[in-house]
Amino acid sequence: MRARIQAAFSGKVEAIGLPVLALCWVSFFWGTTWLASKEGVKHMPALQLATIRQFLGGILYVGYFLLKKEPWPKGKQWKTILILAVLNFVCSNGLSTWGVKYISSGLGAIIGAIFPIWIVVICFFKGVRIAKLAVTGLLICFGGICIIFMDHLGDFLRPDFQFGIFLSVASTITWAFGILHTKKKAASFNPYFSLGLQMVISSFILFGVTEVSGINIPYSEIPLTSWWAIAYLVVIGSILTFIAFIYSLAPSNRSQQYLCVYQSGCGYCTQFFYFWRTAYPGHFDWCYGDLNRIVSGQQIHSES
Repeated sequence: MRARIQAAFSGKVEAIGLPVLALCWVSFFWGTTWLASKEGVKHMPALQLATIRQFLGGILYVGYFLLKKEPWPKGKQWKTILILAVLNFVCSNGLSTWGVKYISSGLGAIIGAIFPIWIVVICFFKGVRIAKLAVTGLLICFGGICIIFMDHLGDFLRPDFQFGIFLSVASTITWAFGILHTKKKAASFNPYFSLGLQMVISSFILFGVTEVSGINIPYSEIPLTSWWAIAYLVVIGSILTFIAFIYSLAPSNRSQQYLCVYQSGCGYCTQFFYFWRTAYPGHFDWCYGDLNRIVSGQQIHSES
């Protein structure tokens, strides 16, 4: 009986494709990290939460590869790791965690979905030709984001939201630069080991910033709610979802073949979520925004 269940499960996975399952995982669970971040920063400094999260996540990665006796990066690879640590984790993750303290988690997740626009802008000024299919996918997904944004447009004029919006938008720009730099420089060594090293390095940088600025609170004063949020962010966000994200972006994966299907589906998803949100305001903003971000970013990554 157990063998039959395993065979049936393996058959389903093979039929769907692991890259597509990874894409679905990222689309859903990465959005939930904004909810966890929002809950965590209610009770502690945002940058301190980001510091602890990156340190714990990075230690788990690095410890695993040390046990496997994975070769360490060499020479110029360390320069790439340092740049990515600053772009992806000090700036992008740090700023987005800081920003969500001042805005809603749904708005934070949706702002995070605009990073493909910055990739197009950066590539344009670099003289890189963007394929028509990539632009079409971006426009379809951005149209969905605009519909989701309808209830949040007024938030841009709220004085108490403007600082959080600025931080969140800045985080998407650094994330776009990080994606492009990863594609250009980081293909010569283990991306997962590199990811762990980036997290550890970024945690020390963030710790230095928070200590100098004096914003840290004693660990004994961090409530259990924030520790649970950090645990979720580490396990679901930094470990499982980042693994799925890197796997889904690998050029050799078959997920590239399904992108047109996902792009076409975005129009139907937009209509579904629009009517769903009419009946249940505020539900699933983070999920759809993240789906748009991953799908459009994946297309640009593969076509540019």
